[in-house]
Amino acid sequence: MKYQGRIQNWDDAKGFGFVEPNGGGTRAFVHISSFLKRSRRPVNGDIIVYEMKEDGKGGQKAASIKLLKDYKNVRSQPNAIKSGSKIAKIVVTVYCSALVLLTVIGQLPVNVTYFCAVISAIAFSCYGIDKSAAKHQRWRISESKLHILGLLGGWPGAFIAQHVFKHKRSKPAFMRVFWATAALNAFAIGVLTSNVLAERWGIAIPFLHQ
Repeated sequence: MKYQGRIQNWDDAKGFGFVEPNGGGTRAFVHISSFLKRSRRPVNGDIIVYEMKEDGKGGQKAASIKLLKDYKNVRSQPNAIKSGSKIAKIVVTVYCSALVLLTVIGQLPVNVTYFCAVISAIAFSCYGIDKSAAKHQRWRISESKLHILGLLGGWPGAFIAQHVFKHKRSKPAFMRVFWATAALNAFAIGVLTSNVLAERWGIAIPFLHQ
C-alpha cells in the first residue's frame, strides 16, 4: 500500500528524517537510501510517496520512496508514450498504404516499392541483431548505420522493429534523428511521384523542370 506524507525533521547531513501520512497515521523513519531514482536530494517539507515497512525494532520505516513530483512524472510518461505511439503507427500505416496505392495506379515505379520493402526487411533484421548483441555484450550495429537504412526507405521496418524488440524507442536523441530520416525519405518519394506525374501528364513543375 502506498502512502503520501510530508518529510519532517530532515537532517540532510545524516540523510534521514521522519514522515507522517497525510490525514494522520503512524509516523515512519525516512532514510536517503530508501529513495528510488530521485531527481534531487530531499529537503524538510517535501511531500513523498512511499510504502510502510517494519524496521525490526517495533517501529515503522518508509520504503520505495519517491518525491511526489518524480512519482507524478513517472505515472504520466506511459500515457504520453502511448499517445505518441498511436500517432506514429498511423503515420507509418498511411505512408505504407500510400506507397502501395501509388504503385498500383502506376504513379510510382514498382522497383521503388520493392526496394523500400527489401530495405525495411533489412532494417528490421538489423534492429533485432543489435538488440541481441546488446543483451549478450557482442559487437553492435552503429546508430549511424541504422539511420542510413531508415533514410534509404527502411524506416517503416525499423519502426516495427523498435516496437517488436523494444529497442531504441526510449532514446529521445535517436528517435529525433530517426523521424528526420523518415521525413526526408517521404519527401524524396513525394518528389519522385511528382516527377512521374509531371512526365505522364505534361505538367510543368518549376523545381523539377529547370
